Amino acid sequence: MAIDNGLLKRIPKVDDMINNEKIAGAAQNISRRIVVETIREVIDETREKILNAGEYRTSMPDIGIMAEEIISRFERKNEMSLKKVINATGVILHTNLGRAPLSCDIREKVWEIAENYSTLEYNTRTGERGSRYDHVSELITKITGAEAAFAVNNNAAAVVLILNTLANGARVIVSRGELVEIGESFRLPDILKQSGAELIEVGSTNKTRLSDYEKALMEHSPAVLLKVHTSNYKIVGFAEEVSLPELVGLGEKYSVSVIHDLGSGAFIDIRKYGITGETTVQESVSAGVDLVCFSGDKLLGGPQAGIIAGKKSLIDKMKKNPMTRAFRIDKLTLAALEATLRLYLDPENAVNRIPSLSMMTTPPEIISGRADSLQCLLKTNVRNCAVSLEDGYSQVGGGSLPLMNLPARIIKIKPEQLSTQELEERLRDRRVPIIVTIRRDQICLDVRTVALEDFPLIVNAFEDILN
Repeated sequence: MAIDNGLLKRIPKVDDMINNEKIAGAAQNISRRIVVETIREVIDETREKILNAGEYRTSMPDIGIMAEEIISRFERKNEMSLKKVINATGVILHTNLGRAPLSCDIREKVWEIAENYSTLEYNTRTGERGSRYDHVSELITKITGAEAAFAVNNNAAAVVLILNTLANGARVIVSRGELVEIGESFRLPDILKQSGAELIEVGSTNKTRLSDYEKALMEHSPAVLLKVHTSNYKIVGFAEEVSLPELVGLGEKYSVSVIHDLGSGAFIDIRKYGITGETTVQESVSAGVDLVCFSGDKLLGGPQAGIIAGKKSLIDKMKKNPMTRAFRIDKLTLAALEATLRLYLDPENAVNRIPSLSMMTTPPEIISGRADSLQCLLKTNVRNCAVSLEDGYSQVGGGSLPLMNLPARIIKIKPEQLSTQELEERLRDRRVPIIVTIRRDQICLDVRTVALEDFPLIVNAFEDILN
């Protein structure tokens, strides 16, 4: 087919599109470089479609349509890569989606630190240099009952720092049943090796007795005893493990340190809400361990951090370790952590004010009511699909409470005019991505992890895609 040169001549110039009223209005807060780059992309694509006798072989696209495409593209390019998503998976501490969402109660406190200078390492009482760790240390000790505490950038760093300080060149005795993989193929034995310690495995995968630890202590000295809370799996049935108080007693008998890698780090006993399987930090401290470490962004419900609490003499020793600087946390993390910890000064209220705890402890009847509301909105506003409700369960996630299923009502959506996979992909491609699961060829929405104010965004997304 012959090329219509008249069409080529009618392709708008870059300057014409820059001065287009729609584009100029939408581009006020967009980098000129991004705008020009996008206009050239769309113009080049239009030219190619004419030359290849494609979509525009007989007529030019409407300038208004080209402008809308350009605006849509440069707005996408200007978006943050790290962005809000709607988590409709029902996994509360979803590692891929940022784990624990922070409490809205701390928003202003964190932003005040973010946009201003701060007392990060400055003591206003003395007018001299201060320590960044002081902002959270007293709060952690007040909440947990430990002698001293400080924070690093994550729990894996906390484990490495503890063992590099206490067991560099020495042995670390651990049960074989506690040699966990913490995600992304990182395994505890590999982390221990990086600390400079030698790993001594005792017991078997399913059974470890106190005598196994004692035998290892008699054969390997100097050494420390490490107990790892298997937050992301459980060995059940024909199994046996040594309790924390027993291990502390053995440590005292042989004058060796006992370290507890607690992992998830709950401050509140959530067993009263019917959620079992987690030792609290306070219980670990009360058992008499020398040091306990845990995450800030799991059951604690704060930002990513590794918190270490225990004997003051050991904490002081770790602070002098050069690796502490490599593992230190940023001012924004500190601000979010301090503000979250302050919520725990009122433990009963903390359950309602910390999102992850609130999601875990929300009664089934409230979850069911929310699911009914969203189902009703979808049925009323969205066509070309079947919408139903069925019983299901939510999960805590984040390597916490692996056997705990929280009762839920799951909304199931089966599209009629496109595949379930395509619907899931288009939900992910929204300005605010909606993350769902697919089961038995149906889209599944679990409202436990969805904020009520996001219901309209979900309904609008299904309307746009399916209607």
